[in-house]
Amino acid sequence: MKRLLLQLAFLSSCAAQAQTLVLPTDNRALFEQPSEFFQFVDRNFEGEKTTPWEGGQFGFVRDPRRFGKSIAYARFHEGLDIKPLRRDAQGNPLDEVRAIADGVVAYSAAASNLSNYGRYVVVRHDWGQGSFYSLYAHLRESRVSPGQQVKAGTTLGILGYTGSGIDQRRAHVHVELNLFLSSRFDAWHAANFATPNHHGAFNGLNLIGLDLQAFYLAQQKNPAVNGAGVVRGTESGYRVAVPGDAEMEIVKNYPWLLDGSRPAGKPAAWEVTFSRWGLPLAVKTSNTPVSQPVVTWVRDAGIPHYTQTRGCVTGSGSTGKLTTEGLRFVRLVCGWF
Repeated sequence: MKRLLLQLAFLSSCAAQAQTLVLPTDNRALFEQPSEFFQFVDRNFEGEKTTPWEGGQFGFVRDPRRFGKSIAYARFHEGLDIKPLRRDAQGNPLDEVRAIADGVVAYSAAASNLSNYGRYVVVRHDWGQGSFYSLYAHLRESRVSPGQQVKAGTTLGILGYTGSGIDQRRAHVHVELNLFLSSRFDAWHAANFATPNHHGAFNGLNLIGLDLQAFYLAQQKNPAVNGAGVVRGTESGYRVAVPGDAEMEIVKNYPWLLDGSRPAGKPAAWEVTFSRWGLPLAVKTSNTPVSQPVVTWVRDAGIPHYTQTRGCVTGSGSTGKLTTEGLRFVRLVCGWF
């Protein structure tokens, strides 16, 4: 809640290019009774089995770990898990899943067994701030095709439970709103993984989510909020200096991320500020050269950095270092590969 209030203060100044989002299903409980909106998760912590609805929210809400007297949640959830309102006699969900805003269908997965998302659809939204991409996962069926124009509220498919780790009782639609990372994703994936990339540029690894939950709640208070404002109002988690010859496609795609003017030539280095989960929040040039990406600042939350950065930063206190996974991720974001 404290973070949301800070975001709202920032978002009030971001009135241009407002985007009115609609909810993707008939479930409207987000604003009044979130326990009836979010699908529960199965949890077994310290010998106690529970089914908390809080695990369906956006953020670090899963995999509780004890650090002394404190409990931290190490697993990040990048979207909203929305429970169904209607089921047939066999228990299968019947809810329609709809576009949260006007856009164009960018991708529809050809099969349900090719990723943890199951059958999913991606819609591109062009709001004059660079393209944002909403993603709808675990669908029983898709009813749209790539290139199709959709309006806010257009039916995209039917809620289901496709994808690994989900059963009928936990049927839900997982919804994200993302920035796009790299048009060279295929090359990055081939260099880092032996497994095939079945989804091209719309592999989930190439989309990084903003806090859609905060977006909805903020927009209820101030309809003028926009996607760029939500991103720039997000709390910083860590900062990385990157060699000046990095491609930085992220700045070309989202110029509002750049603090200051873009240099005519290559700077000595770039410095990128990330949220705790890796969402790029700001980019600026630096006069201090580096030969490879290096952490220049990390927020001290009183727990190991690895736990609060999706495993991208290791260490504790005021210093940190990129892990192998973290370096791989920064290379993708900055185009340094």
